[in-house]
Amino acid sequence: MTFKEMNLRVFRGEPVPHVFFQPRFEPWFDWHTQFDSLPSELRGLSLTEAYDLVGASMRTVHYYTGQPDPVEMRFTDEVKVSEQREEDRIKRCYDTPFGPLFETRKLTQDRAWRTVEFPAKTSDDLKPLRWLLARRVITFSPEKFARGAAYVGDRGEPQFWVPKSPYLSLAQQWMRWEGFIYALNDCRDTVEDIMTVMDESYDHLYEQLTSTGVVRIINFGENIVAAYLSARYFEQYLIPWYAKRVGQLRNAGIFTHIHIDGYFKPFLRYLADLPFDGLEALTPKPQGDVTLEEIRDHIGSKVLLDGIPAVLFLDHHSREELEECAETLVSMFYPRLILGISDELPEGGGDEAFERLKWVANWCRKQRLQVCM
Repeated sequence: MTFKEMNLRVFRGEPVPHVFFQPRFEPWFDWHTQFDSLPSELRGLSLTEAYDLVGASMRTVHYYTGQPDPVEMRFTDEVKVSEQREEDRIKRCYDTPFGPLFETRKLTQDRAWRTVEFPAKTSDDLKPLRWLLARRVITFSPEKFARGAAYVGDRGEPQFWVPKSPYLSLAQQWMRWEGFIYALNDCRDTVEDIMTVMDESYDHLYEQLTSTGVVRIINFGENIVAAYLSARYFEQYLIPWYAKRVGQLRNAGIFTHIHIDGYFKPFLRYLADLPFDGLEALTPKPQGDVTLEEIRDHIGSKVLLDGIPAVLFLDHHSREELEECAETLVSMFYPRLILGISDELPEGGGDEAFERLKWVANWCRKQRLQVCM
């Protein structure tokens, strides 16, 4: 049975021959490739060859793979966008009839671009932001998806994420968190109107996703952590939106999972009733703020994706801790389990992190008689 077949069988609740391991170490591989610090046995290998060497499944088609994102975003011709490069910074200007919006990205020491200035800063920027987002066009490219799916091959069911919910998109991508919260409380009607505009811009994308018949699993890359919202806002702005959009995908036979990482204890009580089939990256102690027992007691029959705290792959934690955690996860969550790393293999982890990754992969392949009934 291929990893691709196993991937879907877990979501369908069908038996698989051994524990399914899907660790997501693409950023780690990219980081060590850039800085010429890959373990010797990986040197000269491609990312897919590295996955084959480990004996693990791949999840996402476009994340650090060099493949295109199947979700395309652009603006209509009304929007004039210009960029200026200055050493380690790129400054982008969105020209609107209500004034310009400026966004700045900075090249970090890790050679990754990070947003350091968000387009909307205060409530004064809400009018131009609304105008801009009302002219955003979001579509699904079957051709780009097919290219990514061919790249992943039988290593896993090809997956990608859809645009964030309007609330979290504003809070994480278009405004700095503090500015967003002030705007939401000072100009609630205006911000809620922008959320509606953003949601409407997703309509065509979801129509495409549900009609093409080629997508089987979709991730909601929300990055939910307690710092971004209260329980009240979660109930008011996120849960109804999830019900709407996940409902569309479910009616088309598409499985879904949502990315929840970091500290999320205030949201434990909601997990079992969320409309998703799976929960990705839930991070237990010693990295997160909940125990594995608390996760087990609150997710109902949903698939748990990942589960092993990333820090357990670093050498300041013993291998015995990693082994105990893997065994506990299987005992608690199998067969509704896609074992992996919450969130990813740490980029700073060296040869020891890779050795532990291989150990988990090998251990999973041996878990047959113990867990398969």
